[in-house]
Amino acid sequence: MTDANLEPAAPRDFAALRALIGERANTLPRRLTQVATYALQNPDEIAFGTAASIATHAGVQPSTLVRFSQALGYQGFSDLQDVFRARLRDKVPSYDERLRQLRDHGLAASKAGLLLDGFAEAAERSVADFRHKADPAALERAVTLLAGAETIYLVGFRRSFPVTAYMAYAMGKLGIRHILVDGIAGLGVEQTSFITARDAMLSVSFTPYSNETVSLTNAAKARGAHIVALTDSVFSPIAPGADVWLEVVEANFEGFRSMAATLALAMTLTVAIAARRSEGV
Repeated sequence: MTDANLEPAAPRDFAALRALIGERANTLPRRLTQVATYALQNPDEIAFGTAASIATHAGVQPSTLVRFSQALGYQGFSDLQDVFRARLRDKVPSYDERLRQLRDHGLAASKAGLLLDGFAEAAERSVADFRHKADPAALERAVTLLAGAETIYLVGFRRSFPVTAYMAYAMGKLGIRHILVDGIAGLGVEQTSFITARDAMLSVSFTPYSNETVSLTNAAKARGAHIVALTDSVFSPIAPGADVWLEVVEANFEGFRSMAATLALAMTLTVAIAARRSEGV
């Protein structure tokens, strides 16, 4: 057998694995997509969990994990799991381990203290992970598109609304023309009805994705507006149609996800847009 007949080797580092999953995003069967989404959003759980526990959390059968692994070129699930474990090997002790040590040694004075430690840890982990994997080129493209827009439409509902609300406040202070789409009285469609190809929409949505955000984003795209999406997975419904999408995966504590990395990104975009526009003037 010649080298030309050999299948490409399965990725042995996490960055390459993420890139491969992104390339296959539109071709994976539904159940394998479900596993891929869970794996990218919960890499630590994939590294440390058992096949049974991971399958339960991902909502699939354990055999689906094997099928997913083999679809990406691995011999089996344990072979794929090694890539997730290698991702953690060179790290300093995780914040989860530090927090566990605090609990074990009784250093937290109260339940409120434990909660503060947990939420602060999740925020720190979110920001650290985002800084590690942020794509500077994608960030620059996003700033270029938004800075060049006549009006920036800010769309985010439920958990994402604080992000767009902050950006609306900051853009107002910085003199950036924008419209905050808040959907009050069900008027989201009307609030975005004047968007044109001269404008841009910043859409923010995370699992479980807001149907209204998806609908408004698709409508804006159909009108020719540029789309910048802040979301948590290549499988997000607002990612495929976006001109640029920026991935933000927040850590959680007791089921509550941090917003620290997303807000840091929102602040970055807002100030960078203002700076780019001032350079243009």
